[in-house]
Amino acid sequence: MAFLSKKSMHKAPILGFSVFLIPFLAFSYDGPLYDFTAYTECKSVPEKPLYNGGIFKDQAPLTQHRISTSSDGSYTPALILQNLAQNTMYCFSIWVKIQGADSTLVTASLMTNNNSTNDCVGTVLAKSGCWSFLKGGFILDSPSSVSILYFQGTADKSIDVAIASASVQPFTEQQWRTNQQYIINTERKRPVTIHVSDSHGDRLQGASITIDQISKDFPFGSAIARTILGNLPYQNWFVERFNAAVFENELKWYATEPEQGKVNYTIPDQMLEFVLANQIVARGHNIFWEDPKYNPAWVRDLTGPALKSAVSSRIQSLMSKYKEEFIHWDVSNEMLHFDFYEERLGPDATLHFYKTAHEADPLASLFLNEFNVVETCTDVNTTVDTYIDKIRELERGGSSMNGIGLESHFSKPNLPLMRAILDKLATLKLPIWLTEVDISNKFDKETQAIYLEQVLREGFSHPAVDGIMLWTAIHPNGGCYQMCLTDYNLQNLPAGDTVDKLLREWETGQGKGRTDDQGSYSFFGFLGEYKIMVQYGNRTTNSTLSLSQSDETKHFNIQL
Repeated sequence: MAFLSKKSMHKAPILGFSVFLIPFLAFSYDGPLYDFTAYTECKSVPEKPLYNGGIFKDQAPLTQHRISTSSDGSYTPALILQNLAQNTMYCFSIWVKIQGADSTLVTASLMTNNNSTNDCVGTVLAKSGCWSFLKGGFILDSPSSVSILYFQGTADKSIDVAIASASVQPFTEQQWRTNQQYIINTERKRPVTIHVSDSHGDRLQGASITIDQISKDFPFGSAIARTILGNLPYQNWFVERFNAAVFENELKWYATEPEQGKVNYTIPDQMLEFVLANQIVARGHNIFWEDPKYNPAWVRDLTGPALKSAVSSRIQSLMSKYKEEFIHWDVSNEMLHFDFYEERLGPDATLHFYKTAHEADPLASLFLNEFNVVETCTDVNTTVDTYIDKIRELERGGSSMNGIGLESHFSKPNLPLMRAILDKLATLKLPIWLTEVDISNKFDKETQAIYLEQVLREGFSHPAVDGIMLWTAIHPNGGCYQMCLTDYNLQNLPAGDTVDKLLREWETGQGKGRTDDQGSYSFFGFLGEYKIMVQYGNRTTNSTLSLSQSDETKHFNIQL
């Protein structure tokens, strides 16, 4: 299915425009608009290339080559790209058709003239007899006069790969940021006009208006650990910033039942009390974890009916205890990488988990939570099509699948690839959350902050992303999993400065003004809840305003 942003996308997004209009915001821009189109079905005929081919639009017919990428003499289709620039976002797409196998993973790789190779800049799980859509992207650390973008199937040399409708569209860093801001302004904000009148309905000119955003609609939060309990400074720091939370480890089976039959929810109970007292929504993480080493030792020793009984007790105990308390549940964590339960209980074990969880808490959204889906495309366990196929498999089996959980443990982010993968996932039309965002600690703290800002901007500006969670819980002895926002004394580290900057940027804050000669006052606000105070002469009134997503201007009438 194709996915387009309802407000921002055009069938011919390469067309420039001299005035870039957003409500109450206009500026000059004549670059390309990003095209969010993606397909996941295999087609008998390839669609036309995005951006009219981009850099290939003036080349007819498109020049294709076949090159040898190994010493065995095998050849693969390729595109020759000339004069690629440094620090430019290159978005590409192509249709792929294979022969010689029912299906195979086709990987796009990039070789530059300085002999550096990006092993994976996009993938597609291609099928025989029809055309599959591959969408990806790359950024170069240095310019390349001649580069080769090539497409390989598996190591099986008998598989033949054909390509069609190729497109490569460059975006400068400024063009990329402009496109991000466009989506933020059209998807995360909404224009408002307040009309002020007296008791007779006559509009009042010059009335004083004060607006104050008191809550945000977009969930932005972080993991917390038991270290937040009894730590008032940490609690205040968290509440000032975030409207969503997830418990890092405290709900996991090894934490709640380290010994068989000795279930203890004391710590998660206290953590839940904290978040609910502060009107913070919480994700449930997790019911089961498919990685054997993160299961209780006594569970790893169980087999057959004993394991089945323990699993049933776990899910019933957890879900009945916390029914309607958590907005999400990660049901079977990292099931594309590991298969502890399906290996022991059969191929339908995970399907049973999802069905049982839904029956126990039908209002909670159930997520498939995985790593290396948007972070990279080199992990064959979690390519975008593999993830999509697993979602569809669970849905066909009758499970209630409500959400896409992308852990987002990044090294150096490839933003065009990240966006391309999000585009494909968006075709499922399910909520997408970045659930465990951080940057590898192999980088210094300043570099972590730079990469974190890139990832957060990319997530917040994608129309299909519904929430972002950081994986930055403070551990008992200080430190965090990979990246901290503060030191143990809650003094900001560079990543914390980045988060604070973005939180300020992504809120309306407080504004003041006066009604015009029509008795109206307009502003452009982030979605959420507002407190409105109107003063005229010796009369004052206070109102609340809820700003939800819509294409239309929100009109709000206040009478004095």
